[in-house]
Amino acid sequence: MAALDVVGMVGEAGSWRGWRCLGLTLAVITGLCHGNSVERKIYIPLNSTAPCVRLLNATHQIGCQSSRNGDTGVIHVVDKEDDLHWVLETGPNPPYMVLLEGYLFNRETMQKLKGSSRVSGMAVSFSNPSPPGGFSPDVQCPNDGFGVYTSDHGLQYAHCNGTLWNQQGNGLSYEDFQFPIFLLQDKNETEVIRQCYRDHNIPQNDSIPQYPLCAMQLSSHMHAVTSTVTCMRRNSIQSSFSINPEAVCDSLAGYNVWSTLKPINNSAKLAPEEQLVMVATRLDSRSFFWNLAPGAESTVSGLVTQLAAAEALHRLPDSQTLPRNIMFTFFQGEVFDYIGSSRMVYDMEKDKFPIKLSNIHSFVELSQVALRDSSFLWMHTDPISRRNESVDLMVQNLLDTLNNASLGSNVTLAEVNQSQPLPPASFQRFLRARNIPGVVLTDHRAAYSNRYYHSVYDTSENIRINYPDGISQEEALELVTGTARALADVATVLASTLYRLAGGNDTTTVKADPKTVTRMLYGFLVASNNSWFQSIIRADWKGSLEDAPSQYYVTATSHGHQPTTNTPTRLLLSVLANLTGNVVNFTKEECQNPEKVTDAQKDLFSYVWVQGPLNENTTTRAPFCVRSSIRNTLAESPAFELDEWGSTEYSTWTESRWKEIRARIFLVPSHALEVITLVVGITVLVVSLIVTYFINAKADVLFSSTHDSGDVAY
Repeated sequence: MAALDVVGMVGEAGSWRGWRCLGLTLAVITGLCHGNSVERKIYIPLNSTAPCVRLLNATHQIGCQSSRNGDTGVIHVVDKEDDLHWVLETGPNPPYMVLLEGYLFNRETMQKLKGSSRVSGMAVSFSNPSPPGGFSPDVQCPNDGFGVYTSDHGLQYAHCNGTLWNQQGNGLSYEDFQFPIFLLQDKNETEVIRQCYRDHNIPQNDSIPQYPLCAMQLSSHMHAVTSTVTCMRRNSIQSSFSINPEAVCDSLAGYNVWSTLKPINNSAKLAPEEQLVMVATRLDSRSFFWNLAPGAESTVSGLVTQLAAAEALHRLPDSQTLPRNIMFTFFQGEVFDYIGSSRMVYDMEKDKFPIKLSNIHSFVELSQVALRDSSFLWMHTDPISRRNESVDLMVQNLLDTLNNASLGSNVTLAEVNQSQPLPPASFQRFLRARNIPGVVLTDHRAAYSNRYYHSVYDTSENIRINYPDGISQEEALELVTGTARALADVATVLASTLYRLAGGNDTTTVKADPKTVTRMLYGFLVASNNSWFQSIIRADWKGSLEDAPSQYYVTATSHGHQPTTNTPTRLLLSVLANLTGNVVNFTKEECQNPEKVTDAQKDLFSYVWVQGPLNENTTTRAPFCVRSSIRNTLAESPAFELDEWGSTEYSTWTESRWKEIRARIFLVPSHALEVITLVVGITVLVVSLIVTYFINAKADVLFSSTHDSGDVAY
């Protein structure tokens, strides 16, 4: 009997503990299930933002970052300069998170905010229309110290002495800020913040605003600090001693894209006597904010013009029989001290490229060409190399060829003063290695015509591309705008010049297609997700197509790994193959594995299987194989191959890593209420512990059961 009673009591006590555990488990699960909904009730996330991130080079760091857990502050809207007084001096609730009107985002305002401990971060609203006076966060002398003019060569022209190319530049992109700065891209989200500010933060009747106040949290903690030398050393230590190494920064890298009018053997070397004309432009841009780089004038104007010239030349019946070849080159990473061009020169010098510097007959570069004043296109040459008589003779021949090609066109070519140095250009990296006759074509005689150089406002509107209201996408693709026609004129002059330099004579049939130009401008600057781009891109790249402008920011790549092909490079490869390649009768398997086809000539050509156009009245496509002479090569600074992270010869730019980029707003209570809440919480915790202790100590009394003492029947 006694034994049975003990067993019964133990069973009931165990049952109680089981129910208690089950209840606790259910409570935890319920909390987890509803945790997100509670967070959503507290915070309003801001999804359409772009952060300022940290970049590093051999000597210092630039950019922005938050504290490890993000920075928080009470929101104050700054619509005019007078509003700064509240933030910097009189506001009673610092630190403040400033919502800055776009046209106030300038050096003067930022220096005031940067020097104040009362500012915890900043959100900048996108200015629409663009600031009328212009805005460029780049420096006035881009890529200073990495071109041809240095203390050892052309000292009188070093540091843009005599010509400040980017006069609008305020240098904000090269400042170091110790608080987060985000761009608000969605005007609806900006209005939500403003409404929250109006509802809670504006003082009534000159009184202090009452809690709760509207606050913002910005999270963008950067892992790298000090310089590329420091962060790469930490990367090296991590990879040497850690089982799961975590890099703190990555080098800026991508791919140069190049092709030739006549295919050359990519696995062999061009014979010393073979000469080619090199035409180049760049593929990247930047702004103050990460991965926002529309680059309409700074990048796309030259990119599209060169593509149109390439198409015009490939259509010529004698293109494959010209005495000289023509090489079309698109350099990646040029914004950051000429990453792409310096890498190609390095590879040419080290015999890692099928072409040597000695094979280059002449060099023509397209810079910014969309904002021509009175049809003028300016020809810039290097005064130092022209001191060599033979080089000067060839440069003069190049200028004469350009002038002759422009006769009868809508382009007026003019040469700048011979004492003026070259503007920032990829050609400068080639001149550092060899005196090559060359010219840089621009729409500016001296200072840039582009008032929004390397800013978020260098959009299609900056180069005067506008479409009528209500126009469909298909109609926009076919509408030849004034800008498209003007760039097609430049492309025609360029193609005629290249044709003559390559040994051709009859230029009457050389003409760029304005319709192709207008399609490219729409795809590169307005929306790549259109019917033409869909038909010419690989199926596995279709996810890169967007209903928005492309961004031309170079990617960051872990050292020792191959970089990813970013969206602009994918678009360029697709368009260039379409304009200069030929359709071949290969199956999908043969196209993707040309080494299995005996006549594929893989060393001469590259092959790509594209989606093709939609079949009539269906949603299926008609894919096909395109053969072209397109190649892409690594565009990473030689400094990282040489492990010379403190180099002054090559670019050393890296991008910090981070774990979280987040922006959100919420209501913050008064400090008194926070203290009360904390005290009440601690009190409840202590009382709960005491009650739990006594209940546990008296459990045998509180949870005992009374059993009948009658006989037990068996």
